[in-house]
Amino acid sequence: MDAVVAISLIRTAAADLAMEPWQRPSDAYLVQLGLDALMADIEAPSLPLLAGLTRGEYPQARELFDLVLEELGLPLASEDLAKARWTAVQWWAGQLVACQLDPVHGAKLIYEQGAAELDYPDALHPIVDLARALDLPNDQPPDQQHIRDRVTSTARDLLATEAHQNPSL
Repeated sequence: MDAVVAISLIRTAAADLAMEPWQRPSDAYLVQLGLDALMADIEAPSLPLLAGLTRGEYPQARELFDLVLEELGLPLASEDLAKARWTAVQWWAGQLVACQLDPVHGAKLIYEQGAAELDYPDALHPIVDLARALDLPNDQPPDQQHIRDRVTSTARDLLATEAHQNPSL
């Protein structure tokens, strides 16, 4: 993960902290973001403290995450947040294509953390449809392997389309 992606994921999580309690990122996710940011060579005095929390210390994650945001001086203007979410979606898609992210989990991340927050852009409809197919009632179990393959293929198509529309990717 590079620094741009790590900052984008941090911005996205920061915005999500303002949501309803059941929609907020978990403490474990905030700790993982801290670890990912450290691995991307992002420097903030509280970042090693956040990344180093043990499970028993997870209740401290939100407070440390707030300190990290302050130390990094991350503004949360709506256009910055939208750009951050797109960066996160593109990174998750890249992780799917590289087989570094489980397709079911990746589809749900793109659906819940990307598409839902970006007001369901047309470019993400194919992955959203696949993520929804995974949540069918139990009397209609989806063909998981087929959907996994389609998620990876759709992520590849998304990256190709985005690269074609934005050659700087």
